[in-house]
Amino acid sequence: MPELRDIRSSLSVGQKVRLLEVAREALNAHVRRGVRLQITESDVRLKERQGVFATLLLGDRVRGCIGVPDPRDSLIKSVIEVVSMAATDDPREAPLRLDEVGRVDIELSVLGPMQVARPDDVEIGRHGLFIQRDGAAGVLLPQVAAQAGWTRTEFLDHVCVRAGLAPTAWRQTGARIEIFTADVFSETSLRRPD
Repeated sequence: MPELRDIRSSLSVGQKVRLLEVAREALNAHVRRGVRLQITESDVRLKERQGVFATLLLGDRVRGCIGVPDPRDSLIKSVIEVVSMAATDDPREAPLRLDEVGRVDIELSVLGPMQVARPDDVEIGRHGLFIQRDGAAGVLLPQVAAQAGWTRTEFLDHVCVRAGLAPTAWRQTGARIEIFTADVFSETSLRRPD
């Protein structure tokens, strides 16, 4: 298997701070005012198409997590989309309340390219997983397995469950396993801008 490009250093600290500032503005605009943030971006890197997930954390509790693994738009516009959706459209969580908006920590996971892989290629803490089978698909970010303390097999089982499949569907003919790396950063990790 060719080496999977590790994108954890593809964004500068300034670009990460900019994405988090835009994410915070988008969250406030969406939840407090019910509008979608509109911005003009001059940084060419942030105009590139790239998959991204937004996770809203209240302490250790996830209050919303939604992403676009297959980029439809620029990275910066995708950040606006996913942070807004994570606040109100995650079916696993109640919509974010007004009193929670200022207290949540925004975590962004900017995805590298996906690569078809074998189960033995998956590295816990480094790779995220995307699995497809019989028209169903599920994705889990690299940090999920590491935080949960899962083994490789447990990680593969859990992403199948996320897709609505049987836990062992990854072992069956027709299952497509893809891996990716992610650059994960948050307001807390970069000392949230005021």
